[in-house]
Amino acid sequence: MSTPDLGGVVVATALPYRADESAPAGLAVDYDAYAAHCRWLVDNGCRGVGPNGSLGEYSSLTDEERRRVARTAIETVGDDGIVVVGVHGPGSHQAKHWAEVAAEDGADGLLCLPPTMYRANRGEVLAHFEAVASVGLPVMVYNNPIDTKVDLTPALLAEIAQIDNVVAVKEFSGDVRRVLEIREQAPGLDVISGADDVVLESLLMGATGWFAGFPNVFPVESVRLFDLARSGKLEEARALYEPLVAAFRWDSRTEFVQAIKLGMDLVGRYGGPCRPPRGALTDEHREQVTADMRRALASLGVA
Repeated sequence: MSTPDLGGVVVATALPYRADESAPAGLAVDYDAYAAHCRWLVDNGCRGVGPNGSLGEYSSLTDEERRRVARTAIETVGDDGIVVVGVHGPGSHQAKHWAEVAAEDGADGLLCLPPTMYRANRGEVLAHFEAVASVGLPVMVYNNPIDTKVDLTPALLAEIAQIDNVVAVKEFSGDVRRVLEIREQAPGLDVISGADDVVLESLLMGATGWFAGFPNVFPVESVRLFDLARSGKLEEARALYEPLVAAFRWDSRTEFVQAIKLGMDLVGRYGGPCRPPRGALTDEHREQVTADMRRALASLGVA
């Protein structure tokens, strides 16, 4: 039996809200707009979408909203792509619950952080992923030591890779050297680039996917970049990549959700506001994101 493949360009989808005083923080999830965005991404060449990741502001959603967001993505994409649902939770029982719900609703795979809000040790990390993987869907573990304070090192990933149904790692340490080291120590584990500003470097070192933020803004160009890199066309890939990197760097900053949503607004899509605790960008950050986006758009021939 072949290993399930969660590679390609899968977009960590930003979540649109509309004003509604009866909703949390006065913002209701706009499911119709979200469905249209998922459809737009797949229609523009992305392999799939990833609801309820950090860009989906999952921790700001009610349980009902969180399930409906994932179900909206699954129903919208259908057989035209894959849906890899974020099932992050403080402990294994919460993460396993969301994995079971995602499986029931028809997800193709799961994206899962180590325990959140707690610096788990090796045994706790392994137990966490064992619980999630026991649901039976392909699992992409998510290494984000910046936010979780838990580093899924290549050595630890070699152990995690022995868990049935764990098939990939979203690597977000920012250290491109990790790609080859993971491939050496856990050769059966697909490495998925998680940070937009090292995606070309990661793909050239053998990453097989990009679980991506800025393709919310530039899906066609992002898919082209991925295809050029995977086919070894370095000069063409670099020419496309270099003017985009300044914008892509926001994917690795604290304000990445707000920055990507502003990028969507600047290209005529709807990004809109975030729910607390994420607030509006400062004037300085807004100006810098706008300048970085203008450089990217100029390189693409967009006024």
